[in-house]
Amino acid sequence: MDESHELTLSGDIKRLLALNEGRDISLGDIAAAVGDRGFGILFVLLSLPSALPVPAPGYSTPFGIVLFILSLQLLSGRPAPWLPEWASEKVLKRKTADRMINTTSSFFRFVEKFIRPRFSFTSSPLTGRIYAVLLLLMSGLMILPIPLTNTLPAMVIFFVGIALTERDGLALAAAMLFGITAVALYSLAVWVIVKYGAQGLTEAREIIRGWFL
Repeated sequence: MDESHELTLSGDIKRLLALNEGRDISLGDIAAAVGDRGFGILFVLLSLPSALPVPAPGYSTPFGIVLFILSLQLLSGRPAPWLPEWASEKVLKRKTADRMINTTSSFFRFVEKFIRPRFSFTSSPLTGRIYAVLLLLMSGLMILPIPLTNTLPAMVIFFVGIALTERDGLALAAAMLFGITAVALYSLAVWVIVKYGAQGLTEAREIIRGWFL
C-alpha cells in the first residue's frame, strides 16, 4: 500500500472515524488514535459537525467546550492533547460518524492538492500563542447558545486544524487571517447589540445571516 497515501489527512479521517466499525465511537477512542497528528486532527474532527454541512444537532456546545480546553493546552505549551474523563466518554453516534466520512472524504482529497508542509514558522512559540488565542476565541463563540454563531468560528477552527495537521504555514496564515476577520465581524455585531438594544439584536442576527448567503 502506498505509504504517502496513508499519511494523508483524508486517510487519517477515514481510519479514525472507522474505529469500532459498526458501533458508536467515543472521543477517548479518537484521542488515543491520533498519534503524532495531535492537536490538529482533534481540532479538525471536533469542528466538523458545525463547520461542514453535516447535520449533528447537540454537538456544537459540548465539542466547543472540548475545543476550548484543547486551546488552553496549546496556549500553555502542552506537547500532546489531553481530554478530561467526561470528555473522553462523550460518544459520537455511528450514524453521524458515517455521515461525516461520506461528506468529508471528497473534500479532503480536494484540499490535499493544495496543502503541504511548508514555512516552518508554524512551530514557533510566538505563532503558537497567537493561533491558540484565536482558537480560544472561536471555541468560546461555539459554546455560546446564540443562533448562527457556530458555523463561522467552527470553520476557522477547522482550517487551523488542517493547517496544523499538515504543517502548512501558508494555510495557517490564511486561516488566521480568516479568524481575525471573523473576530472583527462578531465584534461589530456585539457593538450593534449594545448600541441599539433589542432592535440591535435582530439587526445583528441579520448581519450574521448575511455572512452565509
